[in-house]
Amino acid sequence: MNTKAIPNCGPKTPLDQMYAMLEAEGCLVVRDLADSDAIRQVREELSRPFAQVTVDNDDPEAFYPGNTRRMPALMHRSKTARQLMMDPVVEQLGDRHLSKNSKNWQLNVSAALEIGPGSRDQILHREEDPFLFFSLPRPNLIVASMWSITDFRKDNGATLLVPGSHKWDKNRTVKEKEICSAEMPAGSVLYWLGGTLHGAGANTSRDWRYGIILTYSLGWLRQEENQFLDVPAEVAKKLPPQLAQLIGYKTYDSLGFSINPEYLLEQDS
Repeated sequence: MNTKAIPNCGPKTPLDQMYAMLEAEGCLVVRDLADSDAIRQVREELSRPFAQVTVDNDDPEAFYPGNTRRMPALMHRSKTARQLMMDPVVEQLGDRHLSKNSKNWQLNVSAALEIGPGSRDQILHREEDPFLFFSLPRPNLIVASMWSITDFRKDNGATLLVPGSHKWDKNRTVKEKEICSAEMPAGSVLYWLGGTLHGAGANTSRDWRYGIILTYSLGWLRQEENQFLDVPAEVAKKLPPQLAQLIGYKTYDSLGFSINPEYLLEQDS
Protein backbone atom coordinates (compact mmCIF):
# COMPACT_ATOMS: atom_id res chain seq x y z
CA MET A 1 0.00 0.00 0.00
CA ASN A 2 1.29 3.45 -0.96
CA THR A 3 2.24 5.72 1.91
CA LYS A 4 2.26 8.76 -0.37
CA ALA A 5 -0.19 10.31 -2.85
CA ILE A 6 0.11 12.79 -5.70
CA PRO A 7 -2.02 15.87 -4.95
CA ASN A 8 -4.62 16.63 -7.59
CA CYS A 9 -7.10 19.42 -8.19
CA GLY A 10 -9.33 21.00 -10.82
CA PRO A 11 -8.51 23.98 -13.08
CA LYS A 12 -10.49 26.42 -10.90
CA THR A 13 -8.47 25.67 -7.76
CA PRO A 14 -6.93 28.90 -6.41
CA LEU A 15 -3.31 29.30 -7.48
CA ASP A 16 -2.15 29.68 -3.88
CA GLN A 17 -3.44 26.18 -3.15
CA MET A 18 -1.78 24.75 -6.28
CA TYR A 19 1.49 26.36 -5.31
CA ALA A 20 1.28 25.05 -1.74
CA MET A 21 0.60 21.48 -2.93
CA LEU A 22 3.42 21.58 -5.47
CA GLU A 23 5.82 23.06 -2.93
CA ALA A 24 4.92 20.46 -0.30
CA GLU A 25 4.97 17.28 -2.41
CA GLY A 26 7.03 18.31 -5.45
CA CYS A 27 4.26 17.20 -7.85
CA LEU A 28 0.67 18.06 -8.71
CA VAL A 29 -2.01 16.91 -11.19
CA VAL A 30 -4.42 19.54 -12.51
CA ARG A 31 -7.29 17.74 -14.20
CA ASP A 32 -8.93 18.89 -17.45
CA LEU A 33 -6.84 22.03 -17.93
CA ALA A 34 -6.85 21.74 -21.74
CA ASP A 35 -10.07 21.28 -23.70
CA SER A 36 -10.67 18.44 -26.15
CA ASP A 37 -10.20 20.71 -29.19
CA ALA A 38 -6.69 21.66 -28.08
CA ILE A 39 -5.77 18.02 -27.50
CA ARG A 40 -7.09 17.04 -30.92
CA GLN A 41 -5.31 19.92 -32.64
CA VAL A 42 -1.90 19.28 -31.09
CA ARG A 43 -2.15 15.63 -32.04
CA GLU A 44 -3.07 16.51 -35.63
CA GLU A 45 -0.28 19.09 -35.93
CA LEU A 46 2.36 16.63 -34.72
CA SER A 47 1.06 13.52 -36.47
CA ARG A 48 3.13 13.77 -39.66
CA PRO A 49 6.58 14.48 -38.13
CA PHE A 50 5.94 12.09 -35.23
CA ALA A 51 5.10 9.25 -37.62
CA GLN A 52 8.66 9.49 -38.96
CA VAL A 53 10.27 8.98 -35.54
CA THR A 54 11.88 5.57 -35.01
CA VAL A 55 10.63 3.42 -32.13
CA ASP A 56 13.41 2.49 -29.68
CA ASN A 57 14.58 -1.09 -29.27
CA ASP A 58 14.86 -2.22 -25.67
CA ASP A 59 18.16 -2.26 -23.82
CA PRO A 60 17.71 -3.13 -20.12
CA GLU A 61 20.46 -0.66 -19.17
CA ALA A 62 19.27 2.19 -21.41
CA PHE A 63 17.76 5.30 -19.88
CA TYR A 64 14.73 5.13 -22.18
CA PRO A 65 12.77 1.85 -22.31
CA GLY A 66 12.11 0.08 -25.58
CA ASN A 67 8.99 0.61 -27.68
CA THR A 68 8.98 4.35 -26.99
CA ARG A 69 9.16 7.34 -29.30
CA ARG A 70 10.39 10.88 -28.58
CA MET A 71 10.22 13.99 -30.74
CA PRO A 72 11.74 17.25 -29.40
CA ALA A 73 11.63 20.85 -30.65
CA LEU A 74 7.87 21.43 -30.64
CA MET A 75 8.00 25.23 -30.88
CA HIS A 76 8.13 25.22 -34.68
CA ARG A 77 6.10 22.03 -35.13
CA SER A 78 2.81 22.89 -33.43
CA LYS A 79 0.97 26.18 -32.89
CA THR A 80 -1.22 24.52 -30.28
CA ALA A 81 1.80 23.26 -28.35
CA ARG A 82 2.94 26.90 -28.14
CA GLN A 83 -0.32 27.70 -26.37
CA LEU A 84 0.35 24.96 -23.84
CA MET A 85 3.85 26.37 -23.27
CA MET A 86 2.35 29.66 -22.09
CA ASP A 87 -0.68 28.35 -20.23
CA PRO A 88 -1.48 30.86 -17.45
CA VAL A 89 -1.15 28.24 -14.70
CA VAL A 90 2.29 27.22 -16.00
CA GLU A 91 3.32 30.84 -16.21
CA GLN A 92 2.31 31.65 -12.65
CA LEU A 93 3.76 28.48 -11.12
CA GLY A 94 6.98 29.11 -13.04
CA ASP A 95 7.16 32.63 -11.69
CA ARG A 96 6.65 31.49 -8.12
CA HIS A 97 9.10 28.59 -8.16
CA LEU A 98 11.84 29.81 -10.49
CA SER A 99 11.91 33.54 -9.84
CA LYS A 100 13.36 32.85 -6.38
CA ASN A 101 16.71 32.08 -8.02
CA SER A 102 16.62 33.97 -11.31
CA LYS A 103 15.39 37.21 -12.86
CA ASN A 104 13.62 35.27 -15.58
CA TRP A 105 13.10 31.70 -16.78
CA GLN A 106 13.04 29.93 -20.12
CA LEU A 107 11.85 26.90 -22.05
CA ASN A 108 14.25 24.04 -21.41
CA VAL A 109 12.70 21.04 -23.21
CA SER A 110 9.63 20.57 -25.42
CA ALA A 111 8.91 17.05 -26.65
CA ALA A 112 6.20 14.60 -27.61
CA LEU A 113 6.51 11.20 -25.93
CA GLU A 114 4.78 7.91 -26.65
CA ILE A 115 5.09 4.74 -24.60
CA GLY A 116 4.00 1.55 -26.32
CA PRO A 117 2.75 -1.81 -25.08
CA GLY A 118 5.43 -3.88 -23.37
CA SER A 119 7.57 -0.91 -22.39
CA ARG A 120 9.26 -1.36 -19.00
CA ASP A 121 9.53 1.05 -16.07
CA GLN A 122 11.97 3.86 -16.70
CA ILE A 123 14.82 4.48 -14.30
CA LEU A 124 13.74 6.97 -11.63
CA HIS A 125 15.58 10.25 -12.08
CA ARG A 126 15.40 14.00 -11.48
CA GLU A 127 15.14 16.70 -14.16
CA GLU A 128 17.98 18.47 -12.38
CA ASP A 129 20.36 15.48 -12.48
CA PRO A 130 22.60 17.12 -15.16
CA PHE A 131 23.47 19.84 -12.63
CA LEU A 132 25.52 17.69 -10.26
CA PHE A 133 27.52 20.64 -8.93
CA PHE A 134 24.50 21.45 -6.74
CA SER A 135 24.19 19.11 -3.76
CA LEU A 136 20.85 17.54 -2.82
CA PRO A 137 18.38 18.92 -2.04
CA ARG A 138 19.00 21.46 -4.80
CA PRO A 139 17.42 24.90 -5.13
CA ASN A 140 14.58 25.11 -7.65
CA LEU A 141 16.30 24.96 -11.04
CA ILE A 142 13.55 23.43 -13.18
CA VAL A 143 9.76 23.15 -13.22
CA ALA A 144 8.39 20.40 -15.48
CA SER A 145 4.98 19.64 -16.93
CA MET A 146 3.46 16.67 -18.75
CA TRP A 147 0.25 17.23 -20.71
CA SER A 148 -1.81 14.08 -21.22
CA ILE A 149 -2.83 13.72 -24.87
CA THR A 150 -4.33 10.32 -24.07
CA ASP A 151 -5.58 9.12 -20.71
CA PHE A 152 -2.72 8.30 -18.33
CA ARG A 153 -3.45 5.04 -16.52
CA LYS A 154 -1.34 2.83 -14.33
CA ASP A 155 -1.54 0.01 -16.87
CA ASN A 156 -0.52 2.13 -19.89
CA GLY A 157 2.57 3.71 -18.36
CA ALA A 158 1.39 6.77 -16.45
CA THR A 159 4.33 8.74 -15.05
CA LEU A 160 5.66 7.44 -11.74
CA LEU A 161 6.66 9.95 -9.07
CA VAL A 162 7.93 9.94 -5.50
CA PRO A 163 6.11 12.75 -3.66
CA GLY A 164 8.35 14.67 -1.28
CA SER A 165 11.61 13.44 -2.85
CA HIS A 166 12.55 16.98 -3.89
CA LYS A 167 13.47 17.56 -0.23
CA TRP A 168 15.71 14.48 0.14
CA ASP A 169 19.47 14.46 0.50
CA LYS A 170 21.76 12.12 -1.46
CA ASN A 171 21.61 9.36 1.17
CA ARG A 172 17.82 8.93 1.08
CA THR A 173 16.70 5.95 -1.00
CA VAL A 174 13.29 5.14 -2.46
CA LYS A 175 10.94 2.56 -0.97
CA GLU A 176 8.54 0.80 -3.30
CA LYS A 177 5.53 1.96 -1.29
CA GLU A 178 6.53 5.61 -1.87
CA ILE A 179 6.20 5.41 -5.67
CA CYS A 180 2.90 6.75 -7.06
CA SER A 181 1.31 6.64 -10.50
CA ALA A 182 0.06 9.93 -11.98
CA GLU A 183 -3.24 8.74 -13.41
CA MET A 184 -5.22 11.48 -15.16
CA PRO A 185 -7.66 11.93 -18.05
CA ALA A 186 -6.62 13.37 -21.41
CA GLY A 187 -6.36 17.16 -21.27
CA SER A 188 -4.88 17.18 -17.77
CA VAL A 189 -1.37 18.25 -16.79
CA LEU A 190 1.13 16.90 -14.30
CA TYR A 191 3.55 19.40 -12.76
CA TRP A 192 6.66 18.43 -10.86
CA LEU A 193 9.71 20.20 -9.51
CA GLY A 194 13.14 19.47 -10.92
CA GLY A 195 14.22 17.72 -7.73
CA THR A 196 11.33 15.22 -7.68
CA LEU A 197 12.16 11.62 -8.55
CA HIS A 198 10.07 10.34 -11.45
CA GLY A 199 10.05 8.11 -14.52
CA ALA A 200 7.71 6.59 -17.07
CA GLY A 201 5.72 3.62 -15.84
CA ALA A 202 5.60 0.21 -17.50
CA ASN A 203 2.95 -0.19 -20.20
CA THR A 204 1.20 -3.52 -19.64
CA SER A 205 -1.81 -2.56 -21.76
CA ARG A 206 -2.47 -2.74 -25.51
CA ASP A 207 -2.62 1.06 -25.82
CA TRP A 208 0.00 3.70 -26.58
CA ARG A 209 0.34 6.40 -23.93
CA TYR A 210 0.92 9.87 -25.42
CA GLY A 211 2.11 12.98 -23.59
CA ILE A 212 3.73 16.36 -24.20
CA ILE A 213 6.57 17.24 -21.83
CA LEU A 214 7.46 20.91 -21.36
CA THR A 215 10.15 21.89 -18.87
CA TYR A 216 11.32 25.34 -17.81
CA SER A 217 14.65 26.35 -16.30
CA LEU A 218 16.33 29.34 -14.69
CA GLY A 219 17.29 32.07 -17.13
CA TRP A 220 21.02 31.70 -16.47
CA LEU A 221 21.17 27.94 -17.12
CA ARG A 222 22.03 26.44 -20.50
CA GLN A 223 18.86 25.05 -22.11
CA GLU A 224 18.84 21.36 -23.01
CA GLU A 225 17.26 22.20 -26.37
CA ASN A 226 19.18 24.75 -28.44
CA GLN A 227 16.24 26.83 -29.58
CA PHE A 228 18.35 28.97 -31.92
CA LEU A 229 19.03 25.81 -33.94
CA ASP A 230 15.67 24.08 -33.39
CA VAL A 231 13.45 27.04 -34.33
CA PRO A 232 14.04 28.43 -37.83
CA ALA A 233 14.70 32.18 -37.88
CA GLU A 234 11.66 32.84 -40.07
CA VAL A 235 9.47 31.13 -37.44
CA ALA A 236 11.11 32.92 -34.49
CA LYS A 237 10.49 36.32 -36.09
CA LYS A 238 6.76 35.65 -36.21
CA LEU A 239 6.46 34.53 -32.59
CA PRO A 240 4.74 36.78 -30.03
CA PRO A 241 7.41 38.60 -27.97
CA GLN A 242 6.57 36.56 -24.86
CA LEU A 243 7.23 33.27 -26.69
CA ALA A 244 10.38 34.60 -28.34
CA GLN A 245 11.73 35.57 -24.92
CA LEU A 246 10.72 32.18 -23.54
CA ILE A 247 13.01 30.37 -26.00
CA GLY A 248 15.96 32.68 -25.33
CA TYR A 249 15.59 35.85 -27.39
CA LYS A 250 16.36 37.98 -24.37
CA THR A 251 19.61 38.66 -22.54
CA TYR A 252 19.51 37.40 -18.97
CA ASP A 253 21.75 40.19 -17.72
CA SER A 254 24.62 42.09 -19.25
CA LEU A 255 27.54 44.40 -18.55
CA GLY A 256 27.17 45.84 -22.02
CA PHE A 257 29.43 43.49 -23.99
CA SER A 258 26.71 41.55 -25.82
CA ILE A 259 23.90 42.34 -28.22
CA ASN A 260 20.42 41.55 -26.93
CA PRO A 261 19.16 38.56 -28.96
CA GLU A 262 15.88 40.44 -29.51
CA TYR A 263 17.88 42.49 -32.04
CA LEU A 264 18.12 39.42 -34.28
CA LEU A 265 14.35 39.26 -34.60
CA GLU A 266 14.28 42.78 -36.03
CA GLN A 267 16.70 42.00 -38.88
CA ASP A 268 15.60 41.24 -42.42
CA SER A 269 16.21 37.68 -43.55
